[in-house]
Amino acid sequence: MRIIRVFPRRLSATPDDALAYVGPPDFFAEADEIHVSVSFTWDVPIAERLAKQWEWVAPVKMGGPALGTVGGEFVPGMYLKVGHVITSRGCPNSCWFCEVWKRDGEIRELPIRDGWIIQDDNLLACSEGHIRAVFAMLGRQPEPPQFLGGLEAARLQPWMVDGLRAIHPKQIFFAYDTPDDLEPLVIAGRMLREGGIARTSLRAFVLCGYDGDTIDLAENRMRETWAAGFLPFAMVYRDRHGDKPDRWRAWQRNWTRPAITRALLATKGQGVAARGE
Repeated sequence: MRIIRVFPRRLSATPDDALAYVGPPDFFAEADEIHVSVSFTWDVPIAERLAKQWEWVAPVKMGGPALGTVGGEFVPGMYLKVGHVITSRGCPNSCWFCEVWKRDGEIRELPIRDGWIIQDDNLLACSEGHIRAVFAMLGRQPEPPQFLGGLEAARLQPWMVDGLRAIHPKQIFFAYDTPDDLEPLVIAGRMLREGGIARTSLRAFVLCGYDGDTIDLAENRMRETWAAGFLPFAMVYRDRHGDKPDRWRAWQRNWTRPAITRALLATKGQGVAARGE
C-alpha cells in the first residue's frame, strides 16, 4: 500500500522522503491512503485543514500524540526521519505537565529497530535487558548516539553509565522538570563525570514558564543545572493552544542556543541580554 504521510510543519525529526509532505498536496501526489500526523495540540486546526485538502487524493486518517493516539510498534522512517528511533512507549510517572502517561500508560518495551537518535519518553524506566539491548544496537550504528527524550536522572545506575561510556554518545539530555529533580540531577552529573562521560555531551531540558514561575526563578534553575554538570535547554510550558507569553518567548531564545547559553552562564549578572528584553 502506498501511504503518504502529511505533517503540519517541518521539524528536525520530520521525514524527508518522497512520500512525506508538509502542507497541501501537489498535482503529482498519488496514494492509496493519507495519514495526517500531528504531534502538538496547537497544530490540530492546521492538521484538520490539511485533512480536507488531501481528501481528493485518497482516504485520510488523522492521528498522532496530539489526538491521543496510543503509540504502537515503531516503524523507522514512517513518522520520524530515518535515524530517529523509539524503543519503548509510556512512562510510570504521573507528571502534571505531561500527557505521555495518560496516553500510553506504563512502560511498554517495543521491538528494537536500528537508529541512533533515541526518542523514548523514559528509556531508563525499561528493564535492564531492554536498556542493554538498546546500547548494543546503538554501538553498531554509523552515527554517534543521541538521547533526545530526556533521561530521568533518578533512575541512572552505575551499569548504565558504563554502557553509555562504551558507545560514545554525542549528546545526552536529562530533565529538570520539578524541584525534586535537582538532587538526582546533581548525583547523576557526578556519576557521569566520574564514569568518564564528557561534560560536553551532557544537556538537560529545564521546564519553565508554568503558573507561578518567574524569569528570575527560571534563570536560577539554569545555573543550578550548569552547576550539576549539564548545559541547560529551556523548555517553556505551553497550554493546549500553544500559548506562551511574549516575555517567555524572548527569554527562551537565549536559553536554547548553546553559545549564548554558555555566555550567559559565564556572567554573574542578570542583565538585559539574559532576560531577552
